[in-house]
Amino acid sequence: MFISNIENFLRRQGKPLVAFISRLGEFSIFVAQSVYNCLTPPFYGRNLLRQVIDMGFYSLPVVGLTTIFAGMVIALQSYSGFMRFGAEGAVASVVLISVTRELAPVLSALMVAGRIGAAMAAEIGTMRVTEQIDALTTLSTNPFKYLVTPRIWAGLIVMPILVLIGDVIGIFGGYVVGVYKLGFNPANYVNSTLQNLQAIDITTGLVKAAVFGFIISLLGCYNGYKSKGGAQGVGTATTNAVVSASILILIFNYVITELFFSK
Repeated sequence: MFISNIENFLRRQGKPLVAFISRLGEFSIFVAQSVYNCLTPPFYGRNLLRQVIDMGFYSLPVVGLTTIFAGMVIALQSYSGFMRFGAEGAVASVVLISVTRELAPVLSALMVAGRIGAAMAAEIGTMRVTEQIDALTTLSTNPFKYLVTPRIWAGLIVMPILVLIGDVIGIFGGYVVGVYKLGFNPANYVNSTLQNLQAIDITTGLVKAAVFGFIISLLGCYNGYKSKGGAQGVGTATTNAVVSASILILIFNYVITELFFSK
């Protein structure tokens, strides 16, 4: 009886662990296949262009709104804090560093994950449950080449561009608040921003953007590709794509920051 209870306990505890390891191995194989297919021909240029437009052009409004208000809030908050120490002149540099290193890449990635990651998972998941992916295989078309590769390349290409645009818009938002709300001299504010601008600030944001773009596209494709169970399975895949991408974005944000700025 005692041994039987121990066996049942170990079985109950072992099932989630085995399922986790199995899912991790499945995901690792998917990543390896995706990377290999991204680096080898053939390439579907029309699909890539469509994904670039969908992920980049149509994401500009949400990225612009997010970053401009983030820059405005940082300007207000930093001014409020620096007033206590008589260091109001540092507002421009704080807005610059905050936007370029953290706010623009992270907030843009989270917004794109919510919009594009969900769309990718829903589209590919619908193709999976309606057996369209099996039809591609029957027609001698590699599903990874046709569906996954263009989306991953689009994420790698588009996210750095979106972040660069977000940097400009976010800094402009800080400028608007600093000049028209807080009363800074426009020329002094611009000069302070340019004097404190360093290549490492832009580089950090662009590296983060490329990694985040890869994460968003990969998880959107993976959750859609592995979905099952009809409409409910597609909904679950969509939710998992957004949540898992958001978590990994925050994790890798710290990892990349540690790599660039640790001493």
